[in-house]
Amino acid sequence: MFTAEALAEAAIPAEPSATEAPGVLEREEPTWPWKDAPIRTLVQRIYQLQAERSQAFRRLEEGHRQYLRSGPPYDFPRYRSTVHEVTQTFAAASREVLAVEAELAGPRAQPLLASHVRGLQQLEQTRLATVALLQLIRTPELTEQEDTLQMDQLKIK
Repeated sequence: MFTAEALAEAAIPAEPSATEAPGVLEREEPTWPWKDAPIRTLVQRIYQLQAERSQAFRRLEEGHRQYLRSGPPYDFPRYRSTVHEVTQTFAAASREVLAVEAELAGPRAQPLLASHVRGLQQLEQTRLATVALLQLIRTPELTEQEDTLQMDQLKIK
């Protein structure tokens, strides 16, 4: 199941905060392989990252199906492991998409393209939250509950 922490991990901020080592005045920026790449290459990388996200969504859905078929008793540790792996994939893709957006918005001076990339990122965050909620709602432990108020609260959040 998704937790708020897992969703927060997948939603990486646009400018990650860097903690500096004591005594170091300025931290050297790590090299990014797409730094001097043509804009076309950056757009192609966005397509590749979207393909990775689609594959991750398929893995997540399959993991949830396996979880539902596993019980009772349900194999939650296996499902949790799948969610963790997929969350890491989403987080890595998000970091790179945001780096491409920053490159387009800043040095490349492509604000329109950067805004489209930002919109794509926001839609992916919404999609992930929606899939998580749908999986949570379909969890047998919750659907067997008689407390509909609690279920309604889960649907609203």
